[in-house]
Amino acid sequence: MLALVPALYVMAAIFGAVIPGSVTPDSSEKTRNILLVSGPIHYDLVLPLDEMSLKRFAPLAAKGIWLDHPAAEWLVVGWGARHFYTQTRTLSDLNLPAIWRGIIGDSSVLRFDIAGALADDLDARHLKLSDTEYAALLDEVWDSLSTDTDGQPVSAAVDGFNQTDGFFAAKGQFNILRTCNVWIGDRLRAAGLRFGIWTPMPLSVSLSFDLYHAE
Repeated sequence: MLALVPALYVMAAIFGAVIPGSVTPDSSEKTRNILLVSGPIHYDLVLPLDEMSLKRFAPLAAKGIWLDHPAAEWLVVGWGARHFYTQTRTLSDLNLPAIWRGIIGDSSVLRFDIAGALADDLDARHLKLSDTEYAALLDEVWDSLSTDTDGQPVSAAVDGFNQTDGFFAAKGQFNILRTCNVWIGDRLRAAGLRFGIWTPMPLSVSLSFDLYHAE
């Protein structure tokens, strides 16, 4: 019976990606472009560093995220389990304690990084948003952060993966039912985009995007 659990999880992840959440469509012109970038474990949101995102995430600059770097064009955002995410830069870094803690439940973090011009062969999916949807998405990402009494983001007090990124305390518990990919789907639906109601796996995000947003 236990051997069936992974198969049932995958089946549920597929059904959750196919069934769209309830949203009110925005018929405004889609002038904003964001990316969903696939990694070995999860998807990241990749947002353009434009006037709206720079204003919304300005407090991150004082926390070490170099938003005004002359070569910076994109803001990379990922949500995940504190121990698993901060200790797993590549698949070779996987360890059983972090995996187990992610399955049963862990506090969450947000990782922010900057990126310059993106490679042509980047494994990315492009989403077009209206100004209203884009502003809502920026708010949704910001509202996922834990903030101090002054409304400023709180550092997770762990090392980043490189010289330009940083981890910050986030709201919500991570577990096998509320994964980093679920966070992606939740944020997109909350911004008004049609997307699967439960997207726990990278496969779920890919499938939901291909169903509702592929051109």
